[in-house]
Amino acid sequence: MIKLDLNGMWRMKSALEEDWIPAQVPGSVASDLLRAGLIPDPYYKEQEYEVFGHFYNDYEYEREFWVEPSLLEAADQLELCCEGLDTIADIHLNGVQLAHTFNMHRTYRFAVDELITPGHNLLHIRFHSPVQYVERKQKELALWAANGDYVVQGFPHLRKAHHMFGWDWGPKLPDSGIWRDIYLAAYEKGRLDDVYLTQKHQESGSVMLDIRVSVEQYGNAPLELITELTAPDGNRLVSDARPIAGGTDHIQLHVDEPELWWPNGLGEQPLYELKLWLRSGSATVDDQVYRVGLRTLTVRNEPDQWGESFEFVINGVSIFAMGANYIPEDNIRDRHSIERTERLIRDCVEAHFNCIRVWGGGFYPDDYFYDLCDQYGLIVWQDHMFACAEYEMNEEFSKEIISEIADNVRRIRHHASLGLWCGNNEMEMAWVDWDFPKREKLKTDYVKQFEIIIPEITKAHDPNTFYWKASPSSGGGFDEPNAYHRGDVHYWEVWHGDKKFTEYRKHYFRFCSEFGFQSFPLLKTVRTFTEPGDRNIFTPVMESHQKNEAGNGKILAGISDNFLNPKDFSSLLYVSQLLQAEAMRYGVEHWRRNRGRCMGSIYWQLNDCWPVASWSSLDYYGRWKALHYSAKRFHAPVLLSAEEEGSQVKLCVTNDTRDQVKGTVVWRLRDGSSAIVQQGSIDMEANPLSAREWVTLDFSDVIVSDKIKRNVYVEYELLVDGAVVSDGYALFVKPKHYQLQQPELHAVVSEEDDCFVIQVQASQLALFVELDFTNIDAIFEDNYFHVSAGEPKQIRVMKANLSKPASLRTLQDELQIRSLFDSYLTL
Repeated sequence: MIKLDLNGMWRMKSALEEDWIPAQVPGSVASDLLRAGLIPDPYYKEQEYEVFGHFYNDYEYEREFWVEPSLLEAADQLELCCEGLDTIADIHLNGVQLAHTFNMHRTYRFAVDELITPGHNLLHIRFHSPVQYVERKQKELALWAANGDYVVQGFPHLRKAHHMFGWDWGPKLPDSGIWRDIYLAAYEKGRLDDVYLTQKHQESGSVMLDIRVSVEQYGNAPLELITELTAPDGNRLVSDARPIAGGTDHIQLHVDEPELWWPNGLGEQPLYELKLWLRSGSATVDDQVYRVGLRTLTVRNEPDQWGESFEFVINGVSIFAMGANYIPEDNIRDRHSIERTERLIRDCVEAHFNCIRVWGGGFYPDDYFYDLCDQYGLIVWQDHMFACAEYEMNEEFSKEIISEIADNVRRIRHHASLGLWCGNNEMEMAWVDWDFPKREKLKTDYVKQFEIIIPEITKAHDPNTFYWKASPSSGGGFDEPNAYHRGDVHYWEVWHGDKKFTEYRKHYFRFCSEFGFQSFPLLKTVRTFTEPGDRNIFTPVMESHQKNEAGNGKILAGISDNFLNPKDFSSLLYVSQLLQAEAMRYGVEHWRRNRGRCMGSIYWQLNDCWPVASWSSLDYYGRWKALHYSAKRFHAPVLLSAEEEGSQVKLCVTNDTRDQVKGTVVWRLRDGSSAIVQQGSIDMEANPLSAREWVTLDFSDVIVSDKIKRNVYVEYELLVDGAVVSDGYALFVKPKHYQLQQPELHAVVSEEDDCFVIQVQASQLALFVELDFTNIDAIFEDNYFHVSAGEPKQIRVMKANLSKPASLRTLQDELQIRSLFDSYLTL
C-alpha cells in the first residue's frame, strides 16, 4: 500500500466569509480560529460563552494535492481514508460530492478511482453546524439528556462526543473539523483487509496465537502472506509463509515458554511484535504490525455468598481493580498528544493504578492511548460512546452505530489492556431511577440498542472480550441496575446526597465504578483563567468554571463539617483538596479492607478537559491535586489502613500482590506535641491477594475525656525488610476539632545526582503538609503528608519530574510549605 498523506496545511473559512485562513490537519475549527486570532481563548475568564456562538456557523476546509501519473497507473484500488471527521460533513473531490457523514466516531473509506486525476486534485469538506443540527432535530423529537442547562439539549441525535456540548465539569464547545488522519491509499494486487488475533493458553503453559487474516486480491497475480513473531527481547521466535488468495485464512503460531502480560503491580508487561506482510513476488504490497501481550483476561460474574461477584481475572488471578474514570483530555482537539497522554498514564502508574475506565460521553481514544495502557499495565474498561441520554433507534441511527461499533471494536480488540466492553454510562439506571419523561417506544429502543444490537456487533468482532450492558448494571433487563450485591455500582450519596464520609463504610459493593467528591484546582491553575479580582469562588468567572450548580455549596458544606474556616482564597482551594482526598480515602481503604467481597474501586474522575473545579485528581495542566497523592498511598500494593471508631482503631493489611509478604505493623499513640503515650508492634505475614485485620487497639483507658480525644492521634507503619511500605494516621475527632498548635515547619533542600531532597521537620504535629514551588511544577515523592514533632520526613523530587530544569538555589528560593494549621482564620 502506498500512502499519500493529506495531513498538514489546509485552508479554512466560515461559510459566511470570503477570506480563507491557514488550517492545520488534524485539528479543529476552534484551534484554527485561535491561531488566526479570530476568537479569544475560551478557557480564559468567561470567554467560553462568546466562543460558543461561532459553532452556529458552517466551516469549509480545502486542500490541493498532486498525484503522480505513475501512482494511478500502478494502483488497482484507490481509497480516500478519513479516520476522523467531526461531524456533519459534505466531502467533495474535484467538484464531485463523494459523501455526507454524520458520525465523529467512524472511520470512512471511499473508493475514488474514478475521481482522482493525474496531477492536480482538490479536496473540499464542508462541516455543518452541530448546534443548529441538534437544535433542529430536538424540535422534531425531544430526546431527554441529563445535566439540564449545562448541556446543549438535543445532542443524542448526533454521533458526536457528548461532552463537547457541555457537561457538569466541561464547557459548551461543540467544535468541528478533521480531527484524525486523512490520506489517499493506493493498493496494488492486494491488501490486508482485516486481521483478528486470539490466544489459546494451553494447560502445558504454552500459547497458541491464532491469526485470522482476510485478504482482498486484485487481479490474478499470486500473493504470499508472511507472518513473523518476535519476542520482547527482540529475538525472532517463529515465522510462517504461505500462498494466499482473496478470502480468509488462519495462521497458528506457537509460543512454548510465553512471557505473560500482567497489570501494573502484579507483574511485568512484556509485549511481542507480530508482523504481517502481503507480497507479490519480491514486492510488499501491504503490511501491518501489532504489539501483543499474552494473557487471559475476563470478568468473573458468578453467584457467591454475598450475591454475585464482579471481578477482573487475569491469567487465572482475581484482582482488585484500582483506578479512575478517564475523560477527554482537552475540549480543543489538537491539544491532545501522545506526550500528554503518556504523562497522564505515567501519573496513573505512579499512583499504583491497575485499571482505567474510558467514560462513554467522550470519544474512543487514539491508538496510542491503548498502546500506552499495554506498555504500562492498565486494564481498560471501555465504554461505548453513549452516556446519560435517550436515543431513538430509527433506521439511519441504527446503521450508524452498527458501523461505529464495528470500526472501533476491530481497531481496539487486539490490545492486551482491553478488559471489557460496556454498552453505555448510566442509561439503564436512568430508566429505572431517574425522573424524566419516559416513553415506552424509547425504552424499547434502549433494549434494542444496548441489549441486542451493540452486544451482537461487539461479539461478532470480538467474541473473547467480556461485554457488560451498562454501567452501573446488575446484568441488564432493568433489574436493579445499581444493586449493591451484584454487578457494578455508581455511588454518589456522599456527594449528591450530602452523606458523611463515614457512609462509605456502611456499603460493601461488589465493584464501585463511580464515586467522587469535588475540589478546586491549584492556585497556579486558577491564575491561568482569572484576574486578581476574580479570585473568590462566587465571582462570575469562578462560577463559570464550576459547572455543577450545587458544587461550591457542597464543597463549603464539606469544609464546615470537617475543617475550620479557611482564612483566604488560597487556603480555601487548599482545604477543598484535603476534603476531596479524605472523602476518597474513606471509600477506597474500606473497600480494600473488604477485598474478596468488593473487587474494584474506580473513582470519578482522573483528569480535566479545561481548568475547572471538578472531581478530578489531576487538574487540566496535569498538576497533582491532594487526591492523586492520597491515591498513591491508598492504592499501595501492600496497604496498612485504619478504621477508627470511638476510642478503638482497627489496623488491617491488604496485600494485592501475588507474593507472600512478611513484615511488622508498628503503631504509636502520640499527644499533640508528638510525645509517645503508648506504642507497640506486631509481626504479620500477609497471604497473596488477601485482606486481614491484624490488631484492634483500644485506648479507652487513655481517652477518658473530650479534651484528651482532641489531643491524641495514632500513627502507624508497615515495615517490610526494614523499609516503610505503607503508613498513615488516625484522629479520634474531625480535623476541625483537633487542637493543633503552630508546627513551626522548617524545610531544607539538598541535591543528589538525579533528584533533590527536601527534609521537613516540625515542632508540633503538622497535618497535610503541602510542598510546592512558586514558578515550577513538580511531582513530589509524597505530598499532603503528616509530620510528627521531632520526626523529620524526607521527600525526594526527581529531576525528571520537574516541569523545567532548575538549580538547587532556585528550588530553595521557590519552595513553599504550609500545613493545615496555616489555613485557619487567625486574628
